[in-house]
Amino acid sequence: MKPTRRRFDALIIGAGGAGLRAALQLSLAEASVAVVSKVFPTRSHTVAAQGGINAALGNVLPDN
Repeated sequence: MKPTRRRFDALIIGAGGAGLRAALQLSLAEASVAVVSKVFPTRSHTVAAQGGINAALGNVLPDN
C-alpha cells in the first residue's frame, strides 16, 4: 500500500489543553491543522492535572 501524503499549514505536537486550543485558534483563522499525540486526548497531562492548571486571563475586569 502506498503512503498518503498530506499538507497542512500547521502541525501541533500534543493534544493537551494548549495543543488543542492552538489547533482551534488556527482553524478559526482558516488554517489547515493536524494534531499529533502519543495518547488519546482525554489521557493527556492536562486531564491528569485535575483542576491544577493556572492561566493568565487578560479579559478580567477590575472589581467594583
